[in-house]
Amino acid sequence: MAQPPQPELRLDSDAGAVFVLESKGKWWHAGFHLTTAIVGPTILTLPYAFRGLGWILGFFCLTVMGCVTFYSYYLMSLVLDHCEKAGRRHIRFRELAADVLGSGWMFYFVIFIQTAINTGVGIGAILLAGECLQIMYSNLSPSGSLKLYEFIAMVTVVMIALSQIPTFHSLRHLNFASLVLSLGYTFLVVGACIHAGLSKNAPHKDYSLESSSSSRVFSAFTSISIMAAIFGNGILPEIQATLAPPATGKMFKGLLMCYSVILVTFYSASVSGYWAFGNKSNSNILKSLMPDDGPSLAPTIIIGLAVIFVLLQLLAIGLVYSQVAYEIMEKQSADVNQGMFSKRNLIPRLILRTLYVIFCGFMAAMLPFFGDINGVIGAIGFIPLDFVLPMLLYNMTYKPKTSSLIYWINLFIMVVFTGAGIMGAFSSIRKLVVDANKFKLFSSDVVD
Repeated sequence: MAQPPQPELRLDSDAGAVFVLESKGKWWHAGFHLTTAIVGPTILTLPYAFRGLGWILGFFCLTVMGCVTFYSYYLMSLVLDHCEKAGRRHIRFRELAADVLGSGWMFYFVIFIQTAINTGVGIGAILLAGECLQIMYSNLSPSGSLKLYEFIAMVTVVMIALSQIPTFHSLRHLNFASLVLSLGYTFLVVGACIHAGLSKNAPHKDYSLESSSSSRVFSAFTSISIMAAIFGNGILPEIQATLAPPATGKMFKGLLMCYSVILVTFYSASVSGYWAFGNKSNSNILKSLMPDDGPSLAPTIIIGLAVIFVLLQLLAIGLVYSQVAYEIMEKQSADVNQGMFSKRNLIPRLILRTLYVIFCGFMAAMLPFFGDINGVIGAIGFIPLDFVLPMLLYNMTYKPKTSSLIYWINLFIMVVFTGAGIMGAFSSIRKLVVDANKFKLFSSDVVD
């Protein structure tokens, strides 16, 4: 079996890491990075996720996802701390997994999953940012001729320029602004949903699920996959790598900061959006607030500010996830072309990152499936990396007794979420295929 590349002892000899990972951060910087990686405009999809679950199961799944991911990320930080104390500080998820599990194929499995996640998030961020621009444009110029793909092209150009920010650590101030923006647009959207739900033009509130039992099951697993994507991270080792050593205990404080924001934003957005629109909730609740066939259901100034905040934060989210994608590409390219990504030779890095952003922008314009993309990413990406692997890594590292409670808790979580991931992948891909009949290539409407 092919052995994975071993972790480098010196970062200055590692072309991918020298540009992407920089270990100088404080615990609150990790909190900023975590919040940007998790608390994003995808929370505007939570009322849509509740459509397939209803009130009781929706709250239950949201709470379980929150508890399991916090526990999962904490266990992974303990594994990273354990390896650091043993003299093996891992700056990449794939190297941590290969080291602990001792398997060459695990190294490449994590690369594949992370690449799928980072590319999916990159596509989704550009798509949603383009939709935000389209919303503003349609309000300022209702008869305007610009299409969604043209706004996506504008966002892509901006992302190409921002993609040249050299390191993850250098995003700390931008990610603090991202944290503030997430609170800002959440409060604005919650206020807008309450206003919409109480207005004379309020839509009829129907919280019933689909009539067919099979459809309800598929919708439920699709909703669970969407929630997994919303809570997903998939890059915690890379975030912990930005902490100044020793990192022991610092990530826990960062997680507490992040989940304090999650508690405020996730529940308020879910409750207000689903209460106002029920099973008519759009995959982007902003679209529900501004229906195509009627007047706006909230003050334009409120929706306009929320859209601007969302747009700005999407740029930060795209940068956070693309940093890891850049690291993977630059590391692998540097292994093939020694010295290609040296500090004095920045042209290859510029070209590689530009091509990656163009690819994400092209896919966003060609295949505008926002809700469906969330479900697929959650099922095949975030569930394996965030709900299964951390428990396995902990059990393999600390080797708790098979009679201990933590061993069985970890095993139970792995089994349950492996099954949920398989079912979620099937139901999400099924919905993607069904929805394929609803749009044309480079459509100006985002498909739910």
